[in-house]
Amino acid sequence: MRVASVVLAGFVLGPGLLDLVHPDPRSELVTVVAVVALVTILFRDGLEVEGEMLRRAWRPPLAKLVVGMPITAAIVALAAHAIVGLDWTRSFLVGALLSPTDPVLSSSVVTNPRVPRVVRHSLNLESGLNDGLALAPVLALAAALSTDTKDFTWWAFVLQDVGLGVAFGVACGWLASLLLPRDGGLPLLGLLVAAATWGVAVAPPHANAYLAVFVCAIVLGVRRTDHGEAFARAAAPFVAVAKYAVFALFGTLLTLGGLFEDGWAAVGLVAATLLVARPVAVLVALAGTRLTASARLFMAWFGPKAVATMAYSFLLLGRSIPGDERIFHLAALAVVVSIVVHGATDRPGAEWMARRPALRAARD
Repeated sequence: MRVASVVLAGFVLGPGLLDLVHPDPRSELVTVVAVVALVTILFRDGLEVEGEMLRRAWRPPLAKLVVGMPITAAIVALAAHAIVGLDWTRSFLVGALLSPTDPVLSSSVVTNPRVPRVVRHSLNLESGLNDGLALAPVLALAAALSTDTKDFTWWAFVLQDVGLGVAFGVACGWLASLLLPRDGGLPLLGLLVAAATWGVAVAPPHANAYLAVFVCAIVLGVRRTDHGEAFARAAAPFVAVAKYAVFALFGTLLTLGGLFEDGWAAVGLVAATLLVARPVAVLVALAGTRLTASARLFMAWFGPKAVATMAYSFLLLGRSIPGDERIFHLAALAVVVSIVVHGATDRPGAEWMARRPALRAARD
C-alpha cells in the first residue's frame, strides 16, 4: 500500500485538498517523469525474464496478449459507450488506455518466490509487452480524433510502430550483450542501454520505444545472465525514486470533481474494467491451457492499471483531442481504484496462490 500512500500525499498537496502545488498535466515535466519511470521499470522487468521459461512457458503470456488484451479493450470500449455515453472512437481509446497491466503494482507478485514460477513469468512478460503494445492503438486512435492530424493511415502506423519496436529492441539488446564488459559493469551501464534504445526507437522512422526497451532488456538478460541480478541491486534506488515520483505527481493532478466528472457512470466503467473485462478476457485466453483454475483466476484478477495508463493519458492531453480531459479523468479513476484494490490484495493473493498448484499434471 506504499503506492497508495504516495498518491494520497500528492492528492493532499495538490488542488484536490491543500492546493499547495499546481502541476500542469500538459507540461513536458509530467510527460518526462512518466516516461522515465515506465522505461526504467520496463528495462528492469525485461532483464528478469528467464530464458528457460521464455522457451518452455511462452503460450500463456502470448495468449493473454493476442487474445486477452483485445478482448479487454473491446469490453471496456463497450462499457464506455453504453455506460458513459462516449462515441465509439473515444470508447475504444479508453479501452486501449485501460487494456495494459502495470509492472509496478505487479512487482510484489512477480518477485515473490512463493508464487509459482510459471505464474510469475506469465504476469511479468505480459505486463512488459502489453505496455508497449497498447501504445500503438492509443496513438492511432488519438490521431484519428486529433484536429491536427491529416492523412493518417492507422494500420500502417501500427505495423511500423510494433514491427520496428521489436526489431530495434532485438538489435539493441544483441549489440549491448556483445559490447558490455564481463566484469559486472552493467549496473550503471544498463540505464545507458535503456536510454540509448529509447533514443534509437523515437528517432525517424519512429518505432514503439516502450516495446523496444522491454525487448532489448529480454534479449540482453537472456544472453548475459551474469548481469541481471547486479543491475537489479544497483538500479533499485533509481527505480524506487522514479516509481514514487510518478505516483506523487499523478496524485497532485487529481481532484474529486475531475475523478467523478461522470458520476456513477465513471464508477460503473471502472467496475466493468476491473471486475468484468480483465477476468473474462484472461479466462477466455487461457482456456485449454495446462494452468489450473486457481492460477487462471489469480491472473484474471491481478491485472492492475497504473504507470502505462497514466503515461499514455498524459500524452493525450497535448494532442488537440476534444474531450481529452474527460478521457483522462475516466482513466485516472480506474488507476486510483486499481492502486487501492490491487495493492491491498497482492500479498494475500500471493499467499493464496502459493498454497495451490499452478499446473495440472500432464496427461498421458
